Amino acid sequence: MISIRNQQIRTNTFVGLFLLTALPVVSAPIALVAGFVFSFFIGNPHPEQTSRAGNFLLKLAVIGLGFGINFNKVIEIGASSLVLTLVSITAIIGLGEAFGRAMNVPPNTRMLVALGTAICGGSAIAAMAPVIKAKDHEVAVSLATVFTLNAVALILFPPLGHLFGLNQQKFGLWAALAIHDTSSVVGAASSYGAAALAIGTTVKLTRALWIAPCTLAVSTFLKSGLKTRIPFFIFGFIVAAFISSWLPAFNYLWHTLHIIAKQVLVMTLFLIGAGLTRTVIAKVGLKPLLLGIMLWVFVSATTLGLIMGDYIR
Repeated sequence: MISIRNQQIRTNTFVGLFLLTALPVVSAPIALVAGFVFSFFIGNPHPEQTSRAGNFLLKLAVIGLGFGINFNKVIEIGASSLVLTLVSITAIIGLGEAFGRAMNVPPNTRMLVALGTAICGGSAIAAMAPVIKAKDHEVAVSLATVFTLNAVALILFPPLGHLFGLNQQKFGLWAALAIHDTSSVVGAASSYGAAALAIGTTVKLTRALWIAPCTLAVSTFLKSGLKTRIPFFIFGFIVAAFISSWLPAFNYLWHTLHIIAKQVLVMTLFLIGAGLTRTVIAKVGLKPLLLGIMLWVFVSATTLGLIMGDYIR
């Protein structure tokens, strides 16, 4: 009876904290840290439901954020960054393979970690996993590695941006290129400023479109015969951006939806933080985590240097 009561108390407290994150005064970093602290010290009462709800809300939030993005900008950035994207993705995957071999990281795990670093974290890993026939524990380790670094980046990047004197445009670009998942890019960029958020979200989601050609290329190379699917939220983001750009007369409505989506994202980050349980942390393992850190530090330092030198704009 005591254990049931404790479970009920934990559930009620967890739900209460989650609902509090809907308040505009709660920021993305606070929500993420609150979720992690609750999960780590008290325990997530419903980890599976939390994970499913977080995934759904994240996709919903990303679609809503599209209403605050200019569609023409998506096309412009996608076209102007074509060469940069091709070179960077190829280089990161190549480095991941080289570092992973030297560290004896299993092939599937190093491929998933590298692709998650190169494109957009969990979405890229989820899309590639069936193509290379990765096992459940390989996917779990890769996701845990990328997610751990996402949590660190969300807290670390904004103060580093101020330390290096990055304006909002440069910080948004740096966040999009150096942080894995869309949620963490948006979280970090939103705490830096509206312009950083717009640039970071647009560049990141434009980059995420490369999930399809990358997985298709690997599928063709391995002759896996699996159909490649672009995550629906990417299409939703593009459609939302197109509609808001096409119908400027309803700007008040699009702005309202954009504001709601930003707060839904804050609520999502609470759930994401709550998903970082002791079990997940234990699954990361030293070698995959070290590989992820090496790739992340390399990408972060390289892109920061290129952005500060105005080689990337």
